Amino acid sequence: MKKILFVINTLGRGGAETALLELLYTLEGQGEYEISLYVLMGQGELRKRLPDRVRLLNSSFSEDSVLSKKGKHKMVWAVCRAFIRNGHLAGKIRYAERILRDMRKIKQIQPDKILWRVLSDGSERFDETYDLAVAYLEGGSTYYVADHVKAKKKAAFVHIDYESSGYTRQMDRECYQKMDRIFTVSDEVMEHFLKIYPQYAKKTEVFHNIINQERIRRFAGKGEGFRDHYDGIRILTVGRLTYQKAFDIAIEAMKLVKDAGYRARWYVLGEGNDREMLEKQREELGLTRDFLMPGAVANPFPYFKQSDIYVHASRFEGKSIAIQEAQTLGCAIIASDCNGNREQIIDGEDGLLCELTPEKVAEAIIRLIGDKELRHRLGSRSKEKKTEYREDIQKLLKMVNGSEAG
Repeated sequence: MKKILFVINTLGRGGAETALLELLYTLEGQGEYEISLYVLMGQGELRKRLPDRVRLLNSSFSEDSVLSKKGKHKMVWAVCRAFIRNGHLAGKIRYAERILRDMRKIKQIQPDKILWRVLSDGSERFDETYDLAVAYLEGGSTYYVADHVKAKKKAAFVHIDYESSGYTRQMDRECYQKMDRIFTVSDEVMEHFLKIYPQYAKKTEVFHNIINQERIRRFAGKGEGFRDHYDGIRILTVGRLTYQKAFDIAIEAMKLVKDAGYRARWYVLGEGNDREMLEKQREELGLTRDFLMPGAVANPFPYFKQSDIYVHASRFEGKSIAIQEAQTLGCAIIASDCNGNREQIIDGEDGLLCELTPEKVAEAIIRLIGDKELRHRLGSRSKEKKTEYREDIQKLLKMVNGSEAG
C-alpha cells in the first residue's frame, strides 16, 4: 500500500485547513493509500473532523483553538519546545534574528513567519520513508517537508499571494528546490509565486481547492443560524480577524451605510488577533449594535443561507474558500477587486467587485440593498458555479504511483 504524508502548520478553522480535510476525505475514498498527517504546531479544533483512516502522527495534540487565550498560551510553549528540541539552539536564534532584521528593513514585522523555520527544525522527526510527502501550507510545513521528511516524491501547496503575504527567498532558503511539484490554488497565485521563483515554472501547476458542495448544502439546513430576530438587511462575512481580511475598512464602510439611513446589520463569523482593535474602532464609530463579531462557529452554513449579502473585502487572497461556500449557497457576493477575488467573481455577472475603500464597499452594499432583483440575479448566477476536482486529484495520485516526471 502506498504511503502519503501530509504536513500542515495548524489544524485550526481556516480555509486551507478546510480544503485539506476535503482532500483527505477524497483520498480516503480511494481506499488504496495509507494516509498520515503531521500538524507542526500540534494544535487545532478541526482534529475531531479528521477522516477515520487518516493517522495523526503527533505524539500529543491539543484541540484548543489557536486563536483562544488558552490556545495561544499552548502555542507559546510549542515554540519554546521547538527552540530546544533537536539541538542547534544558537543557529535557530541567529536565523530568527536575521529574518527580523530583514523585516525591519521593509517595515513589515510578522512574528509567525520569523518562527516557522524554528518550529520546523524543532518538530518531531520520523524514520519512515513515504511514497509522497505533501506540504499543504507555506512556511513551516514546507520547510519541514523539504528538510526533515524522507520521501520518494515531495510536493508543496501555495495558497496565498506570495508577493503580498511577506514571504521571501531569504526566509525560504531554497526549500522549493527540493520539491518535485509545486501546486498553487489558482492561476493568479501561480503568477505571483513565479515572479519570485521563475526557475520553477516547469514544475508548478494549479491544483484547485476541493470543496464538497453537497455537504455544504446539507449542513446549511442544520442548526439555527441567526437568533436575534433582526428583520433588516443581513450582511455576512466569514473570516479571521486579521489585517489581511481588512475588517477595519469594513467597519468604516458600515458607518457610511448607517449614516445614509439604511437598515442593515453586519455579522462577522471568525476570531483573530485584531479583535480588540476592531472592537475599539466599532465602539468609537457607534456601531456596537450594527457590526457584530460573535466569533467563529462550527457550522457557518445556515448563516450564509439566511444572509441577504455576503461581503469578502480582503486586502489580498489566494483563492477564498469562504467565497466558494457563499457561491454554493447562492449568496449575492461583494468582494474587493484584489488578487484571488477577481479570479472567482465576474463583476456584474455573479457578484460585484469593488475597490477596497470604505466609500466603494459602502457604495456596493447600498446598491444591493436597494435592488432586490439584482441580489436575486447575482445569487442565482453564483449558485450555478460547480466545483470539479477529479483532474486535480489525479495530479497527486500520478506522483504517488510513479507516473509523474520529477
